[in-house]
Amino acid sequence: MRIKVVFLASALLVLGLLTSFGWTRGILKTSLLTTFAPVDRAEKSVVKRKKANPIRVRPVEVLALAPQEQRWVDSVFATLTQEQKIGQFFMVATFSNQDEAHYQYIETLVRHYHIGGLIFFQGGPHRQAMLTNRYQAAASVPLLVGIDGEWGLAMRLDSAMEYPKQMTLGAIRDEKLVYRMGQEIGRQCQRLGIHINFAPVSDINSNPSNPVIGNRSFGESKENVADKALAYMKGLQHKRIIATAKHFPGHGDANVDSHVSLPVISRSVEQLRDVDLYPFRRLIADSLMGVVTGHLHVPVVDNTPRLAATLSEKVVTELLKKELGFRGLVFTDALNMGGVGRLPSEEINLRALTAGNDILLYPENVPDAVHRIADAVKNGEITQSLIDEKVKKILRAKYWAGLNRYQPIALENLDRDLNSPEARLLKQELCEQAVTIVKNKGNLLPLGSLDTTRVAAIAIGGEFGSVFQKSLNNYAPVRTIALNEKPQSEAALEEIFGQLGDANTVVISYHRLSPSARWNYGITKPSLDLVARLKQRGLKVVVAAFGPAYALRPFVGTSADAVLCAYEDGEDMQRVVPQVLFGSIPSKGMMPVTVGDWRLGYGLFTAPNGRLAHSLPESVGMRSVQLKQIDDIVQKALKDRAFPGCQVLVARKGKVVFDKSYGTLSYNGYERVTNETLYDLASLTKVLGTLQAVMLLNERGAIDLNQKVAYYLPEFGSNSKRNMTVSDLLLHQAGFPAGLPRAVERAKVTSGLRSGFYKASRDSSHTLQVGPTLFAHTSLKDSVWNWIVNTPLTGPKADEDGKFGYLYSDLSFVSLQRIVERVTGQPIDLFLEENLFKPLGIGTMTFNPAQRRPTFRAAPTENDTWFRNALLQGTVHDQLAALQGGISGHAGLFGTAGDIVKILQMNLQKGQFGGRRFMLPGTVPLYVRNASDRSHRGLGWDKPDPSGNSSYISPQASVRSFGHTGFTGNVVWVDPDYDLVFVFLSNRVHPSAGNTIINSQKIRRQIHEAIYKSM
Repeated sequence: MRIKVVFLASALLVLGLLTSFGWTRGILKTSLLTTFAPVDRAEKSVVKRKKANPIRVRPVEVLALAPQEQRWVDSVFATLTQEQKIGQFFMVATFSNQDEAHYQYIETLVRHYHIGGLIFFQGGPHRQAMLTNRYQAAASVPLLVGIDGEWGLAMRLDSAMEYPKQMTLGAIRDEKLVYRMGQEIGRQCQRLGIHINFAPVSDINSNPSNPVIGNRSFGESKENVADKALAYMKGLQHKRIIATAKHFPGHGDANVDSHVSLPVISRSVEQLRDVDLYPFRRLIADSLMGVVTGHLHVPVVDNTPRLAATLSEKVVTELLKKELGFRGLVFTDALNMGGVGRLPSEEINLRALTAGNDILLYPENVPDAVHRIADAVKNGEITQSLIDEKVKKILRAKYWAGLNRYQPIALENLDRDLNSPEARLLKQELCEQAVTIVKNKGNLLPLGSLDTTRVAAIAIGGEFGSVFQKSLNNYAPVRTIALNEKPQSEAALEEIFGQLGDANTVVISYHRLSPSARWNYGITKPSLDLVARLKQRGLKVVVAAFGPAYALRPFVGTSADAVLCAYEDGEDMQRVVPQVLFGSIPSKGMMPVTVGDWRLGYGLFTAPNGRLAHSLPESVGMRSVQLKQIDDIVQKALKDRAFPGCQVLVARKGKVVFDKSYGTLSYNGYERVTNETLYDLASLTKVLGTLQAVMLLNERGAIDLNQKVAYYLPEFGSNSKRNMTVSDLLLHQAGFPAGLPRAVERAKVTSGLRSGFYKASRDSSHTLQVGPTLFAHTSLKDSVWNWIVNTPLTGPKADEDGKFGYLYSDLSFVSLQRIVERVTGQPIDLFLEENLFKPLGIGTMTFNPAQRRPTFRAAPTENDTWFRNALLQGTVHDQLAALQGGISGHAGLFGTAGDIVKILQMNLQKGQFGGRRFMLPGTVPLYVRNASDRSHRGLGWDKPDPSGNSSYISPQASVRSFGHTGFTGNVVWVDPDYDLVFVFLSNRVHPSAGNTIINSQKIRRQIHEAIYKSM
């Protein structure tokens, strides 16, 4: 009766598997090339239990070939001598950073001992490619080339892509991303002539103190490990790269390093069956082509004292091949490792073969091993049929990998192909999806209310000016503190407190963390106490751990308001975390392991809030290679002395995808401009400052666009200006004259500056700084305004009704500034700071940076020999703005492209940014439409020239696009149809404003055109 029950159970299991997996030969062969669709399959035990028969599963013939394909295998096999057959079992370790003696030794093994494969370790891609070509040329049978690239080629090679480690991937909820990573690593392997990647690690890290697996595992959940490993495997194999699950039958519960000694896996039969073997069963039941056996002692399977699973027939043949039905290639782990045992190397190689392994990885003393195996066949220790069976299996794998049509590796463009923009974007996406928030008291994250939230960042164990700290400043002016040496005393903490200034929110980032609990994960007691000390001072505290998930343990029960795990400390992760903290991207990650109260699978979601993310062009449908044309355009402009330096920024679909600075501050200097260099924005002040204030006040009901200006400025009521409206000012149809106003002329006489107006130093009467060492009398500002009030209107007449036609004039926006200040009762610079700049997180945009931001470096403008007799740097170039103390409605703002784009993006998003609504949805569209029948302009904004002859914007810009230019060599342009923002800043007026090359060569237009072409 018992036999019948077991038979029935076995039959039902086989029937279920056949139904579930569609196991026919044809289906299995094509499954490697199908679209990834991970599934969860429940399977029965494959481990022998006491008083129970083993349950066997139907083998998956992953190396089955069609008859015409098998002919290549048979033809090659027929040519092999016994020595050549035995040579196929050896996959020898080699390096591309050694000397010629090493290369000749490897070549000798290939030529004379006919080894079947190579595993490359340290070196570089180009050197490895050349050596691979050299070794393949020496081989009688093409070599299988492998690499231990768990997190990509960079695990072994310099100048190659490094992807996140597997525990970081375990934090990602979407397996499709892991599949894509497998595909991309597979593509790179293919490009470099590699056929086997010794990945994925399929061990379940059930022991947090595991000294050798740890971050190499996807985590502690058997389902999560299996799902991620399956995705990684499929990605590799869909690119015809043999994936290998390791380390069979499961290395996750080890407490010693198998590189040094033999770990004992003290699992029960049930634990091994239900947990450790689960991922291997899942992968084998699908289409896994390779398994690496581990140097582990597993007594419940084979209790032979100190016998590694690698050398155990019960593990390799009985469990892996017979019970689990694995039909792919079985690789030993590296046979030079301490865990394999202390037998002579030739005996280890032989025992590994007889245990059931197919390929001997990293063997030592190949010549002696070849002879020992040959002798073993002669004396009956191993059968010839077993040798032949293994060789044919290896040849089938070589056929599957494409070695039947071997071609040498093309060396041209190798580096470019291995480090493609798409590959870099994928890495960023993996980092974005992994970041995990485990605590968020009061929904502190993402950080908001930037007008009242003052942020400081303390990096423990980090570098000053790190990518992380620089990236924080993309979102707000953050006070940054870096402690390369981790604090060891209370005195060190007191020094930190003195640097916080007025910050009310502190982000503490922990770097150089350790996976070891023994050393408290690299976190010193004072650096941990810092959290509590800051909380005692009433500050909000955010902890960002740039290290393994286990390193969160010291923060369990912390008083910090928010805790975030970043898993790794590379630059990509350092770029991503600030975006999560400020809400430009969401938080989606989950814990891949349990750490205290933060259980497996736990992770708090945050939603994006409309702030700008930072990514690669490919993330928004643009091409990096096309945008690189900007480099050529700018370099030619620098050579032609169109300007000493510039900054170019491109944002699309809410992401900054290009932000680059070029050149130097001046032609004769060596100080390079950076993305932090301030530029004199000139007339960009009109749309980035004054116009924004008018829009805000218009929708609040404080300014009516149809109201006469005289209603707000009564001094206009008694002269020819009494009928002009606010919209006339915005459209430059008020009749004001163009060109340099008479006010500037009147402030200067032919023989010099007017007596009594100016002094070389500031005093109580001379408070308006108009030059580096020139201060004007305080009354001059009112005098200039009076001159403007009395300036005759000379604009062209539009019709007999007395309306004026279009004539661009700075005086219109000087008048708008006065209106803003009258209705708000405060200077325009303060109004903009409180209502726009601070809430947007703008930290550089300001008037008079030489006075207010002396630490910022400004690009010099003109060497003014006509008015101020000085080189202007941090003092406004525009003379009329200078006469008003550097603060005017038409000019005076300084800033960087990184801050300018925030204003433009808020306008593009119809008034919304950073989770805050600055303007009603209908406000911006009202101002950016074509608003006049007398010009092509909008209300305050410039619009595309219908003639298409613009020197600064592309003819591809849509009719709905809008922007403005600045006299000093700037342009901003927004295109809603393409969800595109373009910012160009330069100091083309240095050292002379007469330099017009930027216009004659249409440099800004060329750059704008390159941007459109990239889409």
